[in-house]
Amino acid sequence: MSGRTRWDARASWALLILLPLAVGWLSLGYGPSGWIMPDAGVLLGLRAPDTASGIVMLELRLPRTLIAMMIGAVLGACGAALQGLTRNPLAEPGTLGASSTAALGAVAAIYFGHAGSAAAGPAPAAAGLLGASIGLGLVLALGRGGGLSLILAGVGVGALATAFISLALTFAPSPYATLEMIDWLIGSVADRTLADAGLLGPFAALSLVLLIGCGTGLDALGLGERTARSMGVKLGRLRLQVVAATAIGVGAATAIAGGIGFVGLIVPHALRPFVGHRPGRLVPASMLGGATLLPLADLAGRLIGDGTEIRVGVATALIGAPVFLHILLTRARAERGTW
Repeated sequence: MSGRTRWDARASWALLILLPLAVGWLSLGYGPSGWIMPDAGVLLGLRAPDTASGIVMLELRLPRTLIAMMIGAVLGACGAALQGLTRNPLAEPGTLGASSTAALGAVAAIYFGHAGSAAAGPAPAAAGLLGASIGLGLVLALGRGGGLSLILAGVGVGALATAFISLALTFAPSPYATLEMIDWLIGSVADRTLADAGLLGPFAALSLVLLIGCGTGLDALGLGERTARSMGVKLGRLRLQVVAATAIGVGAATAIAGGIGFVGLIVPHALRPFVGHRPGRLVPASMLGGATLLPLADLAGRLIGDGTEIRVGVATALIGAPVFLHILLTRARAERGTW
């Protein structure tokens, strides 16, 4: 590696580390009520807020910023790991049905528990984790051919989960419960609390540790299954670790914030020109990139519009859907060998 290449790599990593901190600071400071200078003493719990602006920052902006950063980190890392595992740049929790099946699990817990909020306790998180696990297992079993077969399996499983979610909405115990479920399914980190952040934190941390630990095995898998086996990689254990980490992270994230898609597609795709294609580098880079993108999208949704907040799930879909189509068309042109 040349000196210039090493410098470029170091600059890229330094920027990736600094960007989440800068965006998090802005997310704490900016909002519909204007700019509030973040107070480190209040944020660290060294003293109680003694002004209305301090309460707004601590009770409203801090939880949504922390949750957005954790969910963004998880979704970004999951997308990079799934793309490395399947060797398909279209793979991410949404396109592989994990987000939909996690949402189905959480909706079932809310429906049968008669809860009015997605963040009503550990039951939706546990049900979301179980739903994501079952969904990913089905998709990987049905799409063993890889490539388009895997994506079609994800679309099919996701559509089935969405159909069951629609049934739950149709037979909801009250119109208020229906509105709460719909509002949650859109995907938002608004109106969350520090307790919600505390519930999400252990799941997100465990998911990220497992995903980063897959880096070496995924790098070897990129050389082919036979080569990976010759290097001592246990492919069954690697697949199980990636699926378990994705289920844990996506299940908990969906239970807390609802359906937020395309982060795992956008972030790895955007970062490959800067950190390369090796999953061992791309997974931690996508973790940092996701922790930047999601709070930035949430901040933009708060500031754009005339008093009406754009939910973060809508913002990521508006960005992610064109990126998905671009990747799909690029792959189709490459396979045909023509424009």
